[in-house]
Amino acid sequence: MTPNYYLNKTIYPSMISNNTLSNSRFKIVSYEEASEEVKAIYDDTKRTLQIPFVLNWIKCQGANPLLLKGNWAKLKSTLMQGDIPNVLKQLIIYNVSKERNCEYCAKAHGIFADSMSAMISENENFRVTNDLESPLIPESYRTAIKIVTKAALNHDQITDQDFEQLRQAGFDDSEIQELMAQADLVNMLNTLADVAGIKIDNELMETQA
Repeated sequence: MTPNYYLNKTIYPSMISNNTLSNSRFKIVSYEEASEEVKAIYDDTKRTLQIPFVLNWIKCQGANPLLLKGNWAKLKSTLMQGDIPNVLKQLIIYNVSKERNCEYCAKAHGIFADSMSAMISENENFRVTNDLESPLIPESYRTAIKIVTKAALNHDQITDQDFEQLRQAGFDDSEIQELMAQADLVNMLNTLADVAGIKIDNELMETQA
């Protein structure tokens, strides 16, 4: 399932600046200076995420096409495909990132999750990340967020009872495996973002203005 990442505000080329490109420990490879192989991956990220720019998390890997190709393939298949609703996956990534104090991932995935708030509630003032314990969020989602966050932050503490809780919440074995894959994914996302020292994309911040 590929969601439409409607970020609530049109992003125009004039909004794009280089302010977020400084201070990264890895070289930020712009679209213009990328190789043809890397440009193809960049194009796929924009097409898949349905955004008109390339995320800094992607661009900071542009100098190493082999690693970028593998990491993007993992992100794409784990986060953007499958049977679990993308809004739930985004909330899991957001919550783990917030708990771990990964500023880049918490902000980026919080924005993506909030852009899908209407899938949870028709209240135009509702922002799903404001309260993950809100009764407006399905109980099955709240259960999944809690248990997968535990798996990401303290994987050695996961028990059979956690799996049973997910089953009781309505997830089948395949869906549980897909949920647990988010724990693995977010650890990769957070590690790379923090090690690289990337800043949140100006284009994403513009959607919040």
